[in-house]
Amino acid sequence: MRNFLVLILLSVCLVACSGGSTESTAATKDSAAATAAAPAVSLPYTAEYSSNFVPGKPSDVAAVLENYKAWETNDMKGLRATFGDSVEFYFPNGFIFKGTGDSAVKMAAKYRDSLSKVVLTFYAWTSNHSVDKNEDWVNVWYKEVDTYKTGKVDSTDYEDDNRVVNGKIVWGSSHKQSYMKKK
Repeated sequence: MRNFLVLILLSVCLVACSGGSTESTAATKDSAAATAAAPAVSLPYTAEYSSNFVPGKPSDVAAVLENYKAWETNDMKGLRATFGDSVEFYFPNGFIFKGTGDSAVKMAAKYRDSLSKVVLTFYAWTSNHSVDKNEDWVNVWYKEVDTYKTGKVDSTDYEDDNRVVNGKIVWGSSHKQSYMKKK
């Protein structure tokens, strides 16, 4: 269930994308120029999804970070505002959620109610646009420290992939690094 909340955090997009084609077009031109100047490299694998990415829109990063802020501050209305009408999330424990944004928030609220405090520390983020798939992604690396109402404190590092459509998170996948318990 905790993983679901984490995915929800990764799925944040508040700003609608309008008129952002100038950013993508400029980034695509810059990327094409850099690719043309770079020597050809033979790679041992071919990417199944895509290997043609250019920098994405800063507005997508802002939208995703608003999602995480809503999770941290227990603002379920704000969290809902960051999701698309339909969402799909993949959690580190293997749980997959596919449903409406409303049902995702309902599930998140149930889990968040077990926590008295959430503190997020972000290490890095990046926004990418897949040229051949025409999809926008925001990747975030962060530490989450959860304090449960029982008093238990748990901290974990995460890397989340968020697909953003029109400023809303519609798909997310969360990956965690757990630490060994001290003996």
